[in-house]
Amino acid sequence: MILEGTVTNVTNFGAFVDIGVHQDGLVHISALSDKFVKDPHEVVSAGQIVKVKVLEVDKERKRIALTMRLDDPLPTETGARPSRSGPTSAESNKRKKDFAAAAQNKRQTGTMAALFEQALKNKN
Repeated sequence: MILEGTVTNVTNFGAFVDIGVHQDGLVHISALSDKFVKDPHEVVSAGQIVKVKVLEVDKERKRIALTMRLDDPLPTETGARPSRSGPTSAESNKRKKDFAAAAQNKRQTGTMAALFEQALKNKN
């Protein structure tokens, strides 16, 4: 989908463009022009109206990937980009529980704990 938007912010890694939805989209520095871009400020400036193509919408991470290279094929035309999303909530919770259990186990069997336990036994 090709849209018209307004550049809201220019950073070292690209430009954020307001395309009329709740979240601004990012045009990465590599997608600003067909030519090499050393500094995004040379290509765009805040307040400038630009035409962009939507490359990807990541609802979970609330990110919109845009390009100003309108002739570029969409990722689905050349093969979808691999998902960069992190672990699911269930996987994340399992990792946290595993970490907590390992930390608890380490506390129980650590060197200081063993020495303390031995000292208590020797005291009695």
